[in-house]
Parts: sequence; C-alpha cells; structure tokens
Amino acid sequence: MALSSTSLISPLNTTNHSHQKLLHSPIPSSYSSSHFLITPLIHHNHNLATISQKWRTNVSFFPAIFKKGKDASTIKEELLDAIASLDRGADATPEDQQSVDQIARQLEAVNPTKQPLKSSLLDGKWELIYTTSQSILQTKRPKLLRSVTNYQAINADTLRAQNMESGPFFNQVTADLTPINAKKVAVKFDTFKIGGLIPVKAPDTARGELEITYLDEELRVSRGDKGNLFILKMVDPSYRVPV
Repeated sequence: MALSSTSLISPLNTTNHSHQKLLHSPIPSSYSSSHFLITPLIHHNHNLATISQKWRTNVSFFPAIFKKGKDASTIKEELLDAIASLDRGADATPEDQQSVDQIARQLEAVNPTKQPLKSSLLDGKWELIYTTSQSILQTKRPKLLRSVTNYQAINADTLRAQNMESGPFFNQVTADLTPINAKKVAVKFDTFKIGGLIPVKAPDTARGELEITYLDEELRVSRGDKGNLFILKMVDPSYRVPV
C-alpha cells in the first residue's frame, strides 16, 4: 500500500479515503441418492421382496458415504490452487473472485480455531497471498510502481498490528486493536512510516474492523468491514509488532 490510498491499510477500509487501509480485511457438492443408485433389472423370476430390500439398502448406504464433508486440509489445497495463478488477486475476474470466495466459505465452515484472538497461532508476521481489495493490489498503478509483497503482523497479547509493504516504497503503518468479540477487532491506526522511516501521525478517522474467519498454524482468512476478503500465510511466527 502506498501510504495514501493504496496498499498498506486496505484490508480494513477506513472512512478516510486518503488513508485506506490494509489491516488484513461452500459449495459442498450436494448429492441425492439418485446419482448413485443403479436400479437392478427385474426379471420375471426375481423375488420382488428381495429386490425391494436391496433397493432400500442402497438408498441408506450410498448417501452415507457421499455426504461426508471435506476436511480443512483438502479445502485448503483447493483454495491455494484456485489463487495460485491470480497474482494475489490482481488478475482475478469476477468469476474467479466468486469461486475463491465460495471455497473460502467452505474453509471458514471448518475453522478449527473458534476464538482466534485468544490463540497464539495469530501471533507473528503473515504474507498476503490473495485479496479482493483493489487499493491494496494497486491495480491502477503501473506494475513497476506496485508493491511486490504485502505483510501484516499481529500480536494478540499486546493488541497491536502492523502492515508493511515491500519495494518500491516500503511503507508501513501500526495500529491498536480493540476486541469486539472472540474473532473480530476494531482497528485504530496510529502511525504511518513513509518509506519505512518517516513517521506521520494517522488521522483519528483512520479506523476500521477486521474479522478473522479461519486460523491455523499456516493459513489465515480474514474479512474487512467493507466486504473484502484477505488470505494470508504465516512467514514468521516469532515477529513482534512495535509497541
């Protein structure tokens, strides 16, 4: 994010458009039994009661197999495959965005961490690997002027967060977090660092909300208060946000 209205502060969109922010903000197949039942041929010498019993057995047996849901590992693989060619979302079509969102919702439905704000899995530095936020992706800029990589760090114990972008600008911003519930926070940005060096106080309107909808030791899914989706992977669990 450029410190103006671009990458670093967008995952949680603020009401101040000059300082948009980055705070990183199922289609289970439904099968009917008819898809799997093979109706037996009825010959004149078959006992109808036996055929009826076999049919009832198949009706109860096949759906029991195919109704079993996917586990988180399988859904994660599908999600990573879906975003692999999308350049963090910059090349995503509306159809791509819809497909990724549907897979993300499947993953959110099997979230193993019900209270992410109380989990040590949240702590550390995360790399943004997909988002629908165009201000973070900086799609209106020439590619040479877009950040190559965006990061977000969170420390749950100190309720601090930090957004960072790589070159060419290396902008940063830090924020205080206030829990709304066990997985949602209000965000108040405090200090921008232009080029990672020059501090600029954030306006009071630089605020937003972020909900953590999936969390494990390697992947995090978050949604911002403006509807944007953010998918991040853990890169450094030991990283600490400046106080």
